[in-house]
Amino acid sequence: MNSDNIGKIKVIITDDHALFRTGVKASLSHYTDIEMIGEAENGMQLLNLVKFLQPDVILLDIQMPIMDGIATLPEVKKILPNAKIVMLTMNDDVSMISKLMEIGANSYLTKNSDSETIYEAIKTVYEKEYYFNEYTNKALLTGLRSKRMVDTSVPEDAELSEKELQVLKLMCDEKSTKEIADIVEISPRTVEAIRDRLKMKTGAKTTAGLILYAVKHGIVEG
Repeated sequence: MNSDNIGKIKVIITDDHALFRTGVKASLSHYTDIEMIGEAENGMQLLNLVKFLQPDVILLDIQMPIMDGIATLPEVKKILPNAKIVMLTMNDDVSMISKLMEIGANSYLTKNSDSETIYEAIKTVYEKEYYFNEYTNKALLTGLRSKRMVDTSVPEDAELSEKELQVLKLMCDEKSTKEIADIVEISPRTVEAIRDRLKMKTGAKTTAGLILYAVKHGIVEG
């Protein structure tokens, strides 16, 4: 392997439109911490690719012939459980996003997103598991209200300190660890420790679970 590629986020794009794939690859080419390692035009091709390539992040179109993104998502997770999946779509059907996030999607972007947004999504799901935006936030709230995504084991009234509440609210505002550290005037390491403590206290396993907890308990408005 070329030593220049060590440490880069390895990405595969799956979409049935060659022009779209080419456009995304070109728009991401100037980001030095991303390496496009492959492309596929349907889910079947993707599954064959991931058997011998080890992508960190997969951009996956929902609507494709032969095998669409909805059918492909759980199959990819079986082969590569730790791969992060960013779903791509032409519409913003909130009920669809909710379903996709339940079965393993890490984010959801419309196909008219600019290169900066796509890059930010790739980087964020790679580092933090989820990338939240207006579509995913609506979906989480929809899932919450329909009770499908609520973890019933979450304590009803975890006692959170003022600092923990402050960090949780900032997380819900999609602030990065560094941004939270600057605002609260603590170190990034302390922010990570508080995040782990929040998960332990609330029973949430992921950042998405913490967001759901915050909404359910009125810490942030849903």
